[in-house]
Amino acid sequence: MTGTTLLILGASGDLTSRLLLPGLATLLTVEGERSVTVVGSDLPEMTADAWEARVTSSFEAAKAAEALPRVLDDTRYVAGDATDRDTLAGLIGSLDVDADNPLVVYFALPPQVSAKVCTTLAGIDLPANTTLALEKPFGYDAQSAKELNELLAQSVPEDRVFRIDHFLGLYTVLNLLGLRFANRLLEPVWNRDSIEKVEIFYDETVTLEGRAGYFDRAGALRDMIQSHLLQVMAVVAMDPPASVGQRDLRDAIGQILRAATVVDPVACSRRARYTAGSIGDRRVPDYAAEEGVDPDLGTETLAEVEVEIANHRWAGVPFILRSGKSFGRVRKQVVVHFKPPAHVPDGLLGRDTPDTLTIDLRPDTFTLSLTTNGAGDAFTLGRTDLVGELGGSQLEPYGEVLSSMLDCNPRLAVRGDAAEECWRIVEPVLDAWERDDVELETYPAGSQGPDNWSSTR
Repeated sequence: MTGTTLLILGASGDLTSRLLLPGLATLLTVEGERSVTVVGSDLPEMTADAWEARVTSSFEAAKAAEALPRVLDDTRYVAGDATDRDTLAGLIGSLDVDADNPLVVYFALPPQVSAKVCTTLAGIDLPANTTLALEKPFGYDAQSAKELNELLAQSVPEDRVFRIDHFLGLYTVLNLLGLRFANRLLEPVWNRDSIEKVEIFYDETVTLEGRAGYFDRAGALRDMIQSHLLQVMAVVAMDPPASVGQRDLRDAIGQILRAATVVDPVACSRRARYTAGSIGDRRVPDYAAEEGVDPDLGTETLAEVEVEIANHRWAGVPFILRSGKSFGRVRKQVVVHFKPPAHVPDGLLGRDTPDTLTIDLRPDTFTLSLTTNGAGDAFTLGRTDLVGELGGSQLEPYGEVLSSMLDCNPRLAVRGDAAEECWRIVEPVLDAWERDDVELETYPAGSQGPDNWSSTR
C-alpha cells in the first residue's frame, strides 16, 4: 500500500484534535499497512513538542496508541497563513510528495477562510494527484456553492475534491444499501404505494459546546439539514444504482436531490430555540444568554422541514427532516411509516397504528414493528417488534471518510452538483425565516421540543 501526505490546514483547531486525528488513529490501527505522513499548519506558532503532544493526546483518546509511533516519526507543524500565496506555495513545495506518495490537503478551517484558501490555491501549481478535502458548510447559499465549485475546478478535477459529510461514513447509512436493495421483503414495498411518510431525526443532548462563533450564524437548518440529513434522505429514497461504485452511487443520490423541494416554505417548515433548563444534572442557560450568541440574529437550535420528492417512486410522500440541540435524550433515526392495509376483517380489534421500520444511526440496529395477534386473545391486535443488528465498522465515521479520501475514492464525498442542490432545496425556507414568516418557537433545554410538535414526542 502506498503512502500519503496529509496536510491539515487549521491544525491548531478543535476539529483536528477532536475528530480528524482520532479518526486517523483508528484507521491506522485497523489498516496496519497504511502509511500517512501528517503535516499540520495554522496561524498560531506551535513548538514541535506541543504539536507532538497534540497528536499523542488525540491518538490516546482514540485508544490507538499502538499506531502512534508510525505518525510521530515524521510528523511536523508549520506556522503560516494559508491565505497568503507565497506562504502556501512554499509550504506545499516543501512536502515530499510524488506519484507514490500523493498529497491530501484537508481544510480544517472556518468556511469563510476555506473559500479564501481556495482562491489562493487557484494560482498555485499543485502536485499531480493532489486531493482537496473541505468541511461543511460548502458555501452559504446555492450561488456561493456554485462559485466555490468553479474555483476548485481550477485546481483539481472533480474526482479529486472531497466535500466531507461524515454522515456518509456512518456505517448504518451504508447499511441502508443492503437493507433496501438486497432483500426481497423491503424493496417491493419501498415506494408511495406502501409508505405513508418517512421521518429522519437527529436530536442531540449537546448544547453549543463553545461553537457559538459558527453555530449562531448557521443555525440548525444550515448546520444539519442542509448538509447531513438531505444526504441521508437521498440514500433512503434513491432508486437502485447499477453498482455501489462512486459514479453510480453519486448519480443516484444526485437524481433524488434534483427532484426534491420544500413545496411551501412557510407551511412545511418549523423552527424553535431552546430556553433555560436541565439535561440530566447539567443546568443549561437560555440559548440567547450563551456566551458569544447574538440574540438579535434569531438563530434556531431546532429545525424541521417537509420535503417532497417529485418522481414515480415517491410522489406525494412527505420526508420530514428534523434536527435539534439540547434535547432530553438522543434520537438519531430514520423512521419509515407504512400505510395501513386496505382492509382488516371485521372482528379483529385493537391496534390501529401503522407498521414502521426504525433504523437507528448509531447504534447500528433496526426495528421492524408489525401488527400481529395480541397475547391472550387471538382477535385482539397487538404489536411485535423484530429487532436486528446491522453490520458495524471498526472505524469512526471520520476514519471511514479518511480511508476513502486517502485512497482517492470519492464514494463517501458529496459531489459538486449535489452540494448546490442541497442549498437550492433549503434556500426558500431560509428566506421565509429571514422574513419572519415562520414563528421562532421555544422549548426548554432537556425537553423533547415544543409541546405542539407531534414529531418530537
